[in-house]
Amino acid sequence: MSESDEILLARALHGDEDAFTALYRRRQGAVYRFALHMTHSVAVAEDVTQEVFMALIERGRRFDPSRGTLLSFLYGIARNHVLRRIEKDWWTTPVEAVDDHPGADDLLDHLTRQETVERVRQAVVSLPPLYRAAVVLCDLEHATYEEAAAALECPVGTVRSRLNRGRAMLAQKLARSLVGTVYDG
Repeated sequence: MSESDEILLARALHGDEDAFTALYRRRQGAVYRFALHMTHSVAVAEDVTQEVFMALIERGRRFDPSRGTLLSFLYGIARNHVLRRIEKDWWTTPVEAVDDHPGADDLLDHLTRQETVERVRQAVVSLPPLYRAAVVLCDLEHATYEEAAAALECPVGTVRSRLNRGRAMLAQKLARSLVGTVYDG
């Protein structure tokens, strides 16, 4: 049976490199996906992931399991780093295309799916950061309301409210995008 995140963290904070490596391998994918969904930038997602785990080593003793899971704690650190990046780079960082590899033989179907995925990504990344974080955590990373609340450092009711508003804004953006496509075609 594998050790819990909390045990791995305790061992890592006492200098156990194997424990840190195991924790990194277990949780880096989720942190990376969160940062990627929030920024739509592979380079920023990679940087944020590195920064989160460096911060974990430096400030991991601040983790309090009574407030949520270690993954929620990592999401909270990632959110703070992402928000700083968004504020700093908002006007200077171009949106990068994320590689999608064809999964079907039919090129037209693939292009249509890729275009749809890209529209959703653009719509998500265009949401205000507070709503974007709730949508990314709950809808894309499948965090529970409680986990999202711990990561966002707010009550569960606030998460639900932000998620509801974020979904509504996302639906409006996607509807406008679809209408624009119909009229452009």
